[in-house]
Amino acid sequence: MPADLDKLMQPVLEFLPCRTPDAWVDAAVQNLDLLLIDHANCEKKAASTALNLMYRYTDNFELLNKMSRLAREELRHFEQVVAILKKRSIEYEFVSASEYAAGLMKSVRKTEPEKQIDTLIVGAIIEARSCERFAKLAPHLDEELAGFYLGLLKSEARHYQDYLALARKSSANPIEDRIKLFLDLDKQLILGSSNELRFHSGIPV
Repeated sequence: MPADLDKLMQPVLEFLPCRTPDAWVDAAVQNLDLLLIDHANCEKKAASTALNLMYRYTDNFELLNKMSRLAREELRHFEQVVAILKKRSIEYEFVSASEYAAGLMKSVRKTEPEKQIDTLIVGAIIEARSCERFAKLAPHLDEELAGFYLGLLKSEARHYQDYLALARKSSANPIEDRIKLFLDLDKQLILGSSNELRFHSGIPV
């Protein structure tokens, strides 16, 4: 990986509690069609999450601006993945959602402003994990797909930082305990086993 990308990835890798296991990478490389379909779904979901936050928290102008930009970028990424699917004659068929995001969201508190803070923390972790997986996968992919995934690192790293900054600003108190709680969940889900391979799944069995 070029030195500038190493520098970009350093904060992401320091933030996350673990690296993606090689066993997941091996399974992903052997099932690229499925991975690309799920990647497209992830980009749609990321845009939808940003839009939902814009509808829910209309009084937060910084959140509105950052989520608007994020949603546009995620939709652009969706378009790019769909173009890759079309180019490779991969049918964009239905696949079920990963257990990963749902596993994180189970611990989001129900009352405000706690719900907002937790949702933003979860967003940061998902974006950071996406960034880590793009970088981990790239050396194992063909030139076109590797270049595409490496090209996503900058925006994904910024998205994680934006979410985390918004979470900190939304709380009157330190949120390190909540960040640790969700990072611990991330580690359990990433290092654990999963029934199906997905972009954010654990190790498929």
